[in-house]
Amino acid sequence: MRWGTAAVVAATATAAGAGAAVLLLGRRASERAVRPGFAGAPAPSAAGLRVPALAADRVTVTRSVETARPGRYALEWKDGGHAVVGDVLGTGPQGVTRRLLGTDSGTLRTGQEVRLTARVYTGDPATSVGLTYSEGVVDGELGPLPAWHVAGIRGLWVILVHGPGTDRRQALPVLPLLHSLRLPSLVVSYRGDPGAPASPDGLGHFGETEWRDVDAAVRFARDQGAGRIVLYGWSLGATMALHTAARSPWRESIAGLVLDSPVLDWSATVRREATRAGQPGPLAELGALAAEGRSKVDLAGFARLADGTDLHVPALLLHSPTDEVSPWESAARLARRREQLVSLQAVPGAAHAALWNADPDGYTEALRRWLTPLL
Repeated sequence: MRWGTAAVVAATATAAGAGAAVLLLGRRASERAVRPGFAGAPAPSAAGLRVPALAADRVTVTRSVETARPGRYALEWKDGGHAVVGDVLGTGPQGVTRRLLGTDSGTLRTGQEVRLTARVYTGDPATSVGLTYSEGVVDGELGPLPAWHVAGIRGLWVILVHGPGTDRRQALPVLPLLHSLRLPSLVVSYRGDPGAPASPDGLGHFGETEWRDVDAAVRFARDQGAGRIVLYGWSLGATMALHTAARSPWRESIAGLVLDSPVLDWSATVRREATRAGQPGPLAELGALAAEGRSKVDLAGFARLADGTDLHVPALLLHSPTDEVSPWESAARLARRREQLVSLQAVPGAAHAALWNADPDGYTEALRRWLTPLL
């Protein structure tokens, strides 16, 4: 073999090896984003916190970005301990002091290691917020999908779709308001959830396939007598609601959307997922490309959702200007493009998909005002 030929072969082999390495790196960087329950999930709970001081009505927790946020949250600890904390009362050398609203389970002690989460309510609608409900099953294309049904007397139903990294309990804080408005509520699960069928390939698809489970819930509600339907989603659940409103064969039954922290810029969210997992910028870009290929996201269709091109019903869009997962700019752009349909409500200081936590009263009132004209 001549030297020139050998050099070409060697260079080709080196390039092929580098290409394979790049593909492998991209695949690894995309892993978190394409797993069901992770793409667009809230940041991991603030863990490894300590309780340096405790009184009957207040608790001091290690200072962090999470523990200093305004609003209402939960402290959790091993063996199922759960307490609810409210307003920040002050900060000092020991940490952040918050009002202690109650302990649901376990015993909170000085020195306890805890984590702070958005899960203020645990259990089900009866045990957490005192609402009578029934367990339902929606017949999805992959199999049965567990659901909670809270009855109401109106023909307008609300179908609630949780976001990734959580479950149906995410809807619990808003159920009392919906019940007070006499609205039937259906809190649904979808593929990949506990008790629901798994995605056939074991991957999440950013709503590209999951929306069909929401569509099955729309069909269920119609079969149960729903005349009109509001779709209410958090994070990627909000994106599924947008998909359903645009693509459902029953879309004429959909009267409105409530979108809490929707994922509107797919690639930006994937890059942020990779960055939050500690990956540098170039690797995050590789991860976004790999996630696109693995999840088979329709980028053109996703862009139509983000632009509101197919939006035909009123939408309440709730978002945080400091959302660390889904950029505020994407929400503001959608509101500008479809200003006649979209009402944008900013919730300052809130984490992604934890807007109710940051301002429970303000969030509930904004929701009540928006829903009332639809009744």
